[in-house]
Amino acid sequence: MAYILAASILVQLGLHAGHGMGMADSISLHETMRYFMAGFFLTFSFFKLLDLPAFANAYAGYDLLAARWQGWGYVYPFVELALGLAYLANFAPTATAWVTLIVMGFSSIGVIRAVMSRQTIRCACLGTVFQLPMSTVTIVEDVGMVLMAAVMLWSF
Repeated sequence: MAYILAASILVQLGLHAGHGMGMADSISLHETMRYFMAGFFLTFSFFKLLDLPAFANAYAGYDLLAARWQGWGYVYPFVELALGLAYLANFAPTATAWVTLIVMGFSSIGVIRAVMSRQTIRCACLGTVFQLPMSTVTIVEDVGMVLMAAVMLWSF
């Protein structure tokens, strides 16, 4: 996450280099969140797409929609990829933030439920390449994305 945050700030400095703007003037919270969300979604979708069937199977273990319709586990990484590209290109920012709010909000419910049940569940947030347990870090990631999308909607 620190890498994505650092890149989110550095890209803004690079965009404004040579424009006579000071460092403080060239960094905005809104743009930092936009670039962070782009980096987050692009990175996380990449790892999910490395082994899509394994991700879909693992995701069905805790996501409410994927548990009922396993096809959602196959679609979800492409939704994340599309969101990452939309944030990067600043495409339809209001619609992109709404989709993020809805998708990540719904996903958060399953994650919170899984963590609260104290079951040992493998987190599929970075696909199945890494054997990571579901934890409060996963909740912070999902809810953090929901909060950033809400802040972006509020600030448009």
